[in-house]
Amino acid sequence: MKLLIFGDIVGKPGRSGVKRMLPIWRKKFSPDVVIANVENIAHGKGIGIKQIQELRPPAGGGVDIFTGGNHSLEGKDFEKILNDETLPILRPANIPNAPGRGVLLHKLEIRNPKSETKQNVSLLVINLIGQVFMKQQYDNPFGAIDKILEEYGSATPYKILDWHAEATSEKTVMGWYLDGKVSAVYGTHTHVPTADAKILPKGTAYISDIGMTGPYNSVIGAEIEPATQRFKTGVKNPIQPVESGDIEVNAIYLELDQNVSAVDIKHLREIIPEDKI
Repeated sequence: MKLLIFGDIVGKPGRSGVKRMLPIWRKKFSPDVVIANVENIAHGKGIGIKQIQELRPPAGGGVDIFTGGNHSLEGKDFEKILNDETLPILRPANIPNAPGRGVLLHKLEIRNPKSETKQNVSLLVINLIGQVFMKQQYDNPFGAIDKILEEYGSATPYKILDWHAEATSEKTVMGWYLDGKVSAVYGTHTHVPTADAKILPKGTAYISDIGMTGPYNSVIGAEIEPATQRFKTGVKNPIQPVESGDIEVNAIYLELDQNVSAVDIKHLREIIPEDKI
């Protein structure tokens, strides 16, 4: 199974970056499933149906599954969007009393590399959020993943986790905790890509953070000068997302073998000049 996964998509530039690079990477890697984190898709914070539909496949070729994070419960009609079972969208499973779902069993058809025949399989996509350095209080993610694997463990051997967390230590611990239990643990949330993509000893692919897809000349997607003033003065002045300029696109390519262990993980990064968008 081949997967292409985009990190946090930030606003209009992020959506433009995905639409620009997805056809190129689809042609190069031939992914069976495309996944993207969309908690920042609507003007840099929150979700919106118009923005999500912009990236959905009209007849194949777009994003197949959407994951989220701490901003998933923001944006116009977020509750309606998360509760729509026709939309393949998740929010972290350990957000208490939240609308929507944190687990998705996605059915698909893949080609058997040995026999060249096609087979029907399922991919379990799990979304969790960390507790360290977070403003809100969330249920324990380790207890949550134990319950999810107990419930869905026999549904499919292919399992991946969008691990939306701030602290690299908490992220790393989850990777080691799930080594051999899931096919991949990939981090989102910090918007900054990490250089630690690897396959753990028991076959689980891991990266602490994929990084964002959004405005390149920014402070994790936001305007530079207001962000600078906030740190200099301590005053929480308004900060807006950057809506123009060059775009950075961060994603990972994953390949899982028939034993559901990862055999490859590549971090993909492309900087798109504004005049090429």
